[in-house]
Amino acid sequence: MNHGFSVLKTDKKSKARRGRLWTPHGYIDTPVFMPVGTQAAVKGVLPDQLVSLGSQIILSNTYHLALRPGSELIQAAGGLHAFMQWDRPILTDSGGYQVFSLQSQRTIDADGVVFKSHLDGSRHRFTPQTVVDHQVRLGSDIMMPLDICTPYGATKAQTAADMAITHRWEADAARYWHTLNTDQLLFGLVQGGMYDDLRQESVAAITQHAFSGFAIGGVSVGEPMADMHRIIETVTPQLPPDKPRYIMGIGLPENLEVAIRSGADMFDCVLPTRLARHGQVFMAGHQRVSLKQARFKLDPEPIQPGCDCYTCMRFSRGYLRHLIHARELSAATLLSIHNLRYLIRLVDTIRNQIG
Repeated sequence: MNHGFSVLKTDKKSKARRGRLWTPHGYIDTPVFMPVGTQAAVKGVLPDQLVSLGSQIILSNTYHLALRPGSELIQAAGGLHAFMQWDRPILTDSGGYQVFSLQSQRTIDADGVVFKSHLDGSRHRFTPQTVVDHQVRLGSDIMMPLDICTPYGATKAQTAADMAITHRWEADAARYWHTLNTDQLLFGLVQGGMYDDLRQESVAAITQHAFSGFAIGGVSVGEPMADMHRIIETVTPQLPPDKPRYIMGIGLPENLEVAIRSGADMFDCVLPTRLARHGQVFMAGHQRVSLKQARFKLDPEPIQPGCDCYTCMRFSRGYLRHLIHARELSAATLLSIHNLRYLIRLVDTIRNQIG
């Protein structure tokens, strides 16, 4: 089977590019939006529904799956694809964001991090090697290395210190990965907060290693949108042009458009399903609207006229509002279907226009 990444077309008016990434479970056409299935499930949406939405690849989370049910159990079940009945590509993140969000419940050293489980308080240790081992047992197509996601607002000194540890861990992960007999891909990850010079330093350090692709982390962590766009627009073109470029954690339409114009290829976010669980949907013009509002009580229109998703093809805003107020579980599913389809269709449309 083919492996690697090919840029098929570049845009004449921006840095956008259309590409194809080969993985052990098939190829992915890029740019691509990736729904998030943190605990081996995209909340409220079944695998067959994801296929019908046009999902090419989904994400799961190493931290959560290592704690429950455990990567060994998933390996014994045939790997993550068999476990969750998804036969298309899967990317697993390292769990670093979740570990470092624990703050007082973790201790960092040069070789890894010790943390307490949010489930039962039990102590665990992640190192660059063990995080790769967890993902090898999961059998994901694309793995991410352990890193420190420095919170927004941290001082430059703290950001630089965290970045130095991240660089060491990623180098260790890359060396270890190259010793393994696996066709799983491993992406490198750029950090550096909102500091342009640290970002440049991180790009220089991480691109020394033969990763399968490169990601920009540490955005969409509470910073103003202008700062996020600045980092995306300046850092993305610095990444190797012959490797896929992944912006972690972005899912608002306006952010996806900026990232694609900057030459990024892959994006993920929990936002479409999270908004749906709170009764919010994407509408024309990238509006985010709450269907809980009284003005939708008798509205016979679909969420977005012309949308080809299952929800819009069958149900009215008035009916969906009723489900939300009645606290029917189907409300979250139907709204999630629309929100995911909205983003997938947006990215597909942009991809088809590149060239």
